[in-house]
Amino acid sequence: MRGAIPGLSLALLAAERGARLCAIIHYLVCGQLGWFGLTIACVVPGYAAQLLSILWFRADGHQPGCWLLVLHLLQLGLWKRYWDVLRMAAEMGGSAHAGEMLTRLGDVCVLQLLEALLQTLPHLLLQAYIVLAVDPAGFIPGVSAGLSLLSLAWALVSYSHFTCLLKPGHLSLPAMAVLCLLLWRTGMLGTRVLTLVLFARLYSFWVFAVAGIHWLLMSFWLVAQQTDIVAQPCRWRLFNCLVGAVYIFCYINVRPGPSKTRVSVFYAVSTLDIQYSTWM
Repeated sequence: MRGAIPGLSLALLAAERGARLCAIIHYLVCGQLGWFGLTIACVVPGYAAQLLSILWFRADGHQPGCWLLVLHLLQLGLWKRYWDVLRMAAEMGGSAHAGEMLTRLGDVCVLQLLEALLQTLPHLLLQAYIVLAVDPAGFIPGVSAGLSLLSLAWALVSYSHFTCLLKPGHLSLPAMAVLCLLLWRTGMLGTRVLTLVLFARLYSFWVFAVAGIHWLLMSFWLVAQQTDIVAQPCRWRLFNCLVGAVYIFCYINVRPGPSKTRVSVFYAVSTLDIQYSTWM
């Protein structure tokens, strides 16, 4: 599976971007300028991942030229990185460059996860709301929402696969394990998104109160765990707040070691959140 993960990631990224572009054109042609503007707005946070990608290119000793800057401006920086990984995997005759390939794969997996959380997730929420509350017969928004869900789940799976490669022995997950992870992530994200969208349809802006309470609980829980990924106090607080927002939708292990207890706490809080939404 040396080149399978980057190849699938690149293909899914292209399909998800194509569906998003079709949705933007659909709203513009139909004169739905409100949804058109909001869909465009969901694209903007993705530039954080593109900026980080350029900074990492410079840190690796590669001065970004005009062509590379144009690619990142068009939000194609991750495509370039995946293409580099695929080309390296094809040219490798042995394990001489395995370490370099693993480093590049890790960079693009982290960047893809960041872009998925900042860009794909808001787009997914918006399109899911449009399909469920505004235009149930909308084919293009439905396809775009489905591909966004799959892309977000795959970004989490790719990140999990990379963390497995970092373990001693560089163990690669078998195809069936990757498929099970993808099904698990898709089901978990799908239920959370569906719950929040249905709640927003029924209770409008009260959904922000429920999501805010969940975010505060998760952020304080992360602070109590004393995660040491970020050293500076200001950035450490910002990191906990950002991951706490991610925990509204899915669990990401940010600490080494067994995570059974932390996963159990996450699902317990998520279940209480869903029950609270139902009672309201």
